[in-house]
Amino acid sequence: MKPDEIKKISALFIQALGARKVKTDRDILDKYSRDETSDLAGFPDILVRAESVKDVSETLKICNKHNVPVTPRGSGTGVTGGAVPVNGGVVLSLELLDRIIEIDKKNMVAVVEPGVITSDIQNRALSEGLMYPPDPASLDSCSIGGNVAENAGGPKAVKYGITMDYVTGLEFVLPDGEVIKSGGKILKNSTGYNLIGIILGSEGTLAVITKIYLKLVPAPKVTKDILIPFDSLEEAIDTVCLILNKKIVPAAIEFMEEDAIKLVAKHINSKVQYPGAGAHLLIQIDGMSENSVFDDLEMISEVIKADNEKIIIAESASHRKRLWETRKSIRESICAESPVFLAEDTVVPISEIPEFLIGLKNYLKLKKLRSVMFGHAGDGNVHIDILKDDMNYDEWKKMLPEIKREIYKRAILLGGTITGEHGIGCLRKDYLNMAISMDGIELSKRIKAAFDPKMILNPGKIF
Repeated sequence: MKPDEIKKISALFIQALGARKVKTDRDILDKYSRDETSDLAGFPDILVRAESVKDVSETLKICNKHNVPVTPRGSGTGVTGGAVPVNGGVVLSLELLDRIIEIDKKNMVAVVEPGVITSDIQNRALSEGLMYPPDPASLDSCSIGGNVAENAGGPKAVKYGITMDYVTGLEFVLPDGEVIKSGGKILKNSTGYNLIGIILGSEGTLAVITKIYLKLVPAPKVTKDILIPFDSLEEAIDTVCLILNKKIVPAAIEFMEEDAIKLVAKHINSKVQYPGAGAHLLIQIDGMSENSVFDDLEMISEVIKADNEKIIIAESASHRKRLWETRKSIRESICAESPVFLAEDTVVPISEIPEFLIGLKNYLKLKKLRSVMFGHAGDGNVHIDILKDDMNYDEWKKMLPEIKREIYKRAILLGGTITGEHGIGCLRKDYLNMAISMDGIELSKRIKAAFDPKMILNPGKIF
């Protein structure tokens, strides 16, 4: 936007919302120019911090009337550039819409605003004997509105599902400022088109979410975590398939391959268990009784292809936290080792994980690139982080398209797709046609046009 346009639109916002909610100071705007995507930034012209659905509606009305691009933003923890204002314009921050409006124990539903931190919802639900299961890696910093916009997953997806499995209602604002409500404290709804399903995972390109209804479930009374070291990734994944085929459904089954284990051992202060292993499995079992959890543990022990004496079972909360520290420290360790890196989160059938990752690692070694691989073994969602290290920056940028295309091609050939939980954003939009037909993309564009005829909402994302 030109300086006179910024001044004009800012004045309209101030008149409609009040000066306190509107910022144009460059030092403040800088914080909103990036999310957690490595090596990506886009500077906004104006920041609006909404405090109510009315603020959101008024902001969008002004932007729609004057054809100003709007980038909705929660906590900015995404890793595909979804909250980065690559086209400038207005960042509409929802961080102050952060109330847990209600925990309805009778109906087992939470009603929340989009700026609430996900772990706060979990903790409030737990205090009432209930659980909100989706648990993205950044749950202590990510906001629930972003989780809904990205349809976030997490380790517990194998048993409990992902964000879309818990959203029973939404209030959202269209780009022209109209406020829509769909669903609510109900578990079934066959009334017209599934607008909730369309908004879920739409990455802020169709509407701005202002209220969310979330299904809760009874919190398990017993939880145990198990760390199992293996000599190879193949052995670890074979064990995962055997566990699932035994009709055991763990709350989580996470894996780390050798390079991930070694990198974390290098960077975190606490001692990593079995740092020389070819792979780790971290399994969480939960249930309503000690007996049911013990039965699952016994069946798991029967199929494990590893040294039983090396298996660690954590029973206390503090021990479980220590056991998970290695897995939760991977991203931090990668950033410390190489601040610029490529983060991919493809998904393949569970049984194909070893072939996919081993073949890919060999390919990357030929390119003289270091990789760190880990992820959700229970649902086939694998994270592939490739480190720039000291490679020349221009050379790094030049080779990225080839690397991405190779990763996606290999995943698709094995029956997978290009992203399991991070979304398309602006990093993967050039590769969308590898996973979706052109007819499918054109249909998606027509849906976008129906919601946002002037194309002001989160431009530069997905398409």
